[in-house]
Amino acid sequence: MIRFDQVTVTYDGAARPSLRDADFTLPEGELTLLVGPSGAGKSTLLGAVSGLVPHFTGGTLRGRVTVAGRDTRTHRPRELADVVGTVGQDPLAHFVTDTVEDELAYGMESLGLAPAVMRRRVEETLDLLGLNELRDRPIATLSGGQQQRVAIGSVLTTHPKVLVLDEPTSALDPAAAEEVLAVLQRLVHDLGTTVLMAEHRLERVIQYADRILLLPSPGTPPVLGTPSDIMSVSPVHPPVVALGHLAGWTPLPLTIRDARRESTPLRARLSDHAVATPPTLEARAFPAPPTLETRGSEAATPETGLGAQTRPLPAPPALEARGSGAAPRGTVEGRGGEQHRAAAPPASAPRRLLARLSGRTPAPTTATAPTGTDTDTDPGTPTPAPTPTPAATTAHLHIRRARAEVLHDITLTVAPGETIALMGRNGAGKSTLLAALTGTLAPTTGQVTVGGRTPHRTPPADMVRRVGLVPQEPRDLLYADTVAAECAAADADAGAAPGTCRALVSTLLPGVPDDTHPRDLSEGQRLTLALALVLTGRPALLLLDEPTRGLDYAAKARLVEILRALAADGHAIVLATHDVELAAELADRVVILAGGEIVADGPTAEVVVSSPAYAPQVAKILAPGHWLTVSQVAAALETTP
Repeated sequence: MIRFDQVTVTYDGAARPSLRDADFTLPEGELTLLVGPSGAGKSTLLGAVSGLVPHFTGGTLRGRVTVAGRDTRTHRPRELADVVGTVGQDPLAHFVTDTVEDELAYGMESLGLAPAVMRRRVEETLDLLGLNELRDRPIATLSGGQQQRVAIGSVLTTHPKVLVLDEPTSALDPAAAEEVLAVLQRLVHDLGTTVLMAEHRLERVIQYADRILLLPSPGTPPVLGTPSDIMSVSPVHPPVVALGHLAGWTPLPLTIRDARRESTPLRARLSDHAVATPPTLEARAFPAPPTLETRGSEAATPETGLGAQTRPLPAPPALEARGSGAAPRGTVEGRGGEQHRAAAPPASAPRRLLARLSGRTPAPTTATAPTGTDTDTDPGTPTPAPTPTPAATTAHLHIRRARAEVLHDITLTVAPGETIALMGRNGAGKSTLLAALTGTLAPTTGQVTVGGRTPHRTPPADMVRRVGLVPQEPRDLLYADTVAAECAAADADAGAAPGTCRALVSTLLPGVPDDTHPRDLSEGQRLTLALALVLTGRPALLLLDEPTRGLDYAAKARLVEILRALAADGHAIVLATHDVELAAELADRVVILAGGEIVADGPTAEVVVSSPAYAPQVAKILAPGHWLTVSQVAAALETTP
């Protein structure tokens, strides 16, 4: 169905090919998973299948690509539209119409299908992807995950022979991702559709793959093979495979079920070991997070928390203790997917000021006795340590948009040095809560305090010294023509030493030249660049909205290292994420939102282990033990005779 014959793609002005010597055949009716590190050429390979490369992107394609017998060199994308359906990394760039139902019908209208056929397929797709309640909604009001499902649905309605998907589950919560992948599997098995899908979160998709196409590194020819063969040599692999390597299991397991069948001896070896835990918040003299609460169910008993951090990590190079952040200029989701956009900065204000919220981190304040107050105490009585001011608090926060209540009675405290993962299905209100913490959205009722200030009533020039936001859409922070110019502007905005931002970019995203235009980066690379721009100022409160979207495992590990160093230095971090593996690796505490309410709040191990949807792979394999990450298991095995 898809044939690459010695294909090499080189973009204009590039020093080396983005794709080199690709030579393989993908048969009809199979799901092939395209894997590899960020920047290895996955998006280029997918674009060559749809004809976007080189007809739309430019550059030179040597060799030959055929899809269903059509040569993409002589058939432009519109001449392949009845054969190939494509969903890119950015769903917003995919949409043509304004409402969900119109978008699902648009592709069929372009192909001239009968109205009766169009109506039937729209209804089928709405049901398949759980979009029926959103059919009349404007696309601009949907959450990022809901938009992702609409983009996938708009392609499915045309019933293409080939589906090309670039990170299709990156913005979806675990349950929605499983639904989409189940639909794709049904198309492959029942209709014989050929699916080529690039995805970094292999723990979600590897069990669905018939074959894996591996791009080991930039400029290296791709390798095609069975999932078990490729995973044994791949530099990127999910936690279940990493655990299999650690335990010496043969063959390597690819699913939770296979790993559990092999795990009995490993569970026995670990049974005498307590899960390693990081220093508690109390040990850092910070207020303890609240114990786990579940509304409508019995309260769980306290257990040990996340313990992946067993030794201190060095701080990132050339970072200074300064504070800045990103203006909340990205879209934010609300209950039912309400989306709000921050107001544009006034023309007279420097765009970087509001784009990054730069400034110095205020020193922590402690309560002191008023002048003239009698403070005599018994000399033998030890003086209690002062309690640091919380980095952020919300008290009975309610936010309404139109007639929908986006957030309902949110009470939350974020301590300095604490890392919190906000989780929940698409449209639960995670991004809305982040927007309230930055001051973009004002509470309908209730209070929000960040660094002792009320965000929506505080001038941006003051709030920029307290909070930074990395939005879902990194383009909202990228203005310059080169990576070097972006970094130089970030250093100037944050008052950091020249080269500080570039050192961060090199740490998080090695191998990107200074003269690269941000639009030429992949979605994951743009997100990493935006993160580095915000981290340059080291804000006291760092908010990240889906920070691992588009990141491979190596980039994610580097991100975790940076964030751990910031938390150890006293910075509070709040992540809105669907990435359960990131939460297990990094978070001290998990807060789950549903319908705009907090339904669970507690130490990571307590919350995620008890939830099938949010438990990481290691927790599922080694249950009932509270092991969350491969690094925890490795540390325990090092001390086992």
